[in-house]
Amino acid sequence: MGKIIWIASYPKSGNTWTRAFLLHLFMNPREPFPLDEMGMMSPVDAGLHWFNEALGEERTRYTPEAAAALRVAAQGEIAKCFPATGFVKTHCCFLPWFGHPMFDLSLTAGAIYVVRNPLDIVASYASHVGRSLDDLVRVITTENHEVPGSEKQTPQFLGSWSQNVLSWTKRPHPGLHVMRYEDMVAAPAVTFGKLARFLGVDPPVERLERAIDFSSFDQLKQIEAAKGFAERTEHQSTFFRSGRVGGWREELTPEQVRRVVAANREQMARFDYLPDGI
Repeated sequence: MGKIIWIASYPKSGNTWTRAFLLHLFMNPREPFPLDEMGMMSPVDAGLHWFNEALGEERTRYTPEAAAALRVAAQGEIAKCFPATGFVKTHCCFLPWFGHPMFDLSLTAGAIYVVRNPLDIVASYASHVGRSLDDLVRVITTENHEVPGSEKQTPQFLGSWSQNVLSWTKRPHPGLHVMRYEDMVAAPAVTFGKLARFLGVDPPVERLERAIDFSSFDQLKQIEAAKGFAERTEHQSTFFRSGRVGGWREELTPEQVRRVVAANREQMARFDYLPDGI
């Protein structure tokens, strides 16, 4: 049994981009991988099959309380797949759920947390789940928010954007690496280089640049168009939407911006996300 390095974030914050970079960095291919290869290197912690394996029976649905009770055991099933250390994707808060720990620290080797401006998350997440912008403003500002399960995944405890961010980042730790989506866009060589070094890797410049190029937003869109992506939802024409920084200025109303900021001001200020004059 191996250990887990969590790739954590609130949804639509750059988690998939980070997973794609790590896949290409460590596998070092000569051409980009199909996107579904990410599931083998960095599975999703809420995958229904992990919980069924932990329970020892086949179920098609779990209640939130049942999922909370089985999370640690399901993580043990994931860790069995790793001979050493492996990456696992999560969107869950680092908070107890129904009195159960969300993560098994005995199986945890470290964590990467990706944070993104919640104003830019709203439209991207709305597209992902097929809901209105107002609905997603409510979601992102609602404490203790839970995502219902599906035929593929168990329910997940996301919390509000601020809850999620604070639960992972409030206590600096040598085993935690925090990076902003905006820095991934503006300075990929610096930002992904720091991530590689956090993981104990100091790749040659050529290898780092190739991994960045193969996992760039435009490259991922092309790969999805050519080969598809299993994580795209039924509500989306494409998983990778625009990836822009600051797109909220054209997409959200002043009132929607005000509501997001009012509920998340403290954490937005921490990461330099507060709009001027608000």
